[in-house]
Parts: sequence; structure tokens; C-alpha cells
Amino acid sequence: MSRLAALPADAAPDLLDSFKRYQELLGYVPNSVLIMQRRPKMVKALAQLASSVWDPASEVNIGFKRLVAYMASRTHGCNYSMAHAAEAAHRAGIDDARLEAVVDYRTSPLFSEAERVALDFAVAAASQPNAVTDELFERLKKHWTEGQIVELAGAVAINGFLNRWNDTMAPALEHEPIEFGEKHLARHGWRVGKHGP
Repeated sequence: MSRLAALPADAAPDLLDSFKRYQELLGYVPNSVLIMQRRPKMVKALAQLASSVWDPASEVNIGFKRLVAYMASRTHGCNYSMAHAAEAAHRAGIDDARLEAVVDYRTSPLFSEAERVALDFAVAAASQPNAVTDELFERLKKHWTEGQIVELAGAVAINGFLNRWNDTMAPALEHEPIEFGEKHLARHGWRVGKHGP
């Protein structure tokens, strides 16, 4: 049960454009944002950061960055963010096989060495305490440019904020990501109402 109620989408008129964008991208406005709208500047700041992290002009494939975000949320244990990140990865073109194999990325032939290192980075960067080592960073630099590394770190970092926000506020998960999670994430240990992987 949500610790603060999600307000109606028309509660803050200056956010209508932001909410329209969520509606276009997701088909709904996330309850986490409907809670956050009590402070419109926070919603706008998050939207600006999200626009830069998920920029279509990114060098790193957006679908893969969404898988990075998924693994960061899985490491943190935030089911709300896991469902949103996985659903977004799928919408961005990640097929069912890769999505379902992401928890086995270290051994799955569906992932390249560059992707394995990036997913190792996501898990380490999302760990508490942070587990990114100099050795892991050097491995990352063998496969990704400095700009791409910034993009990958941005995907982990924005999900770090969202994981903390969502676990603290406990927003109700919307119907669409519930349906998606039940279909695609059950093998990962995900289920509605369960905290963590």
C-alpha cells in the first residue's frame, strides 16, 4: 500500500505536458510521479534528467541501457522499478529471449562480452556499498568509450534515485507493468508485492 496517495494527474496544471509525455511513452503516468507532483520542481528535474539519460541520440542502445537499469533495480531489490525498467527495455526493442536471459547474462550466448562487462558494472554500481573496482572500470573501458560509460553510469544512477524513492513511498504498481512482470519476470523471482529479487 502506498505511503502517500497518488494525486490525480490534473492536480498540478503546470505538469500536464510532463504527464502527456509519460502517457505517450508508457500509456500511463507512473504512480511514483503522481506522488512526487506535490513538488512540481522535482517532477520537472527528474523529467529533465530522464530525457538526457534516455535520449534517442545516445551512443548506447536505449533498450540495452534499460536492461542496465533493470539489473541496477534488481540489485537494489526494487520490484516497482524492475517492472518499469524491464517493460521499457521491451518497448525499446529488447526481445523476450534477451529479457528473460538477462539474469544469466554472464553465461548466456545472447550477450556479448561488452554487454556482460556493462551489466557487471550495473550490478557493482548499484550494490551497497558501491562495488565498482578499478579493475572492473578498466574492463569496461576496453569495450565502451568514456561517453558511453557516462551513459551507463547515468542509467544506474537515475535508477538508484528511483529505487530509493519507490521503496520509500511504496507506490502501487500500475496494471501494465504488473501484467508485464507476471509474464516476463517471474523466472527472475519477481512477483507483485514481493520486495527484492
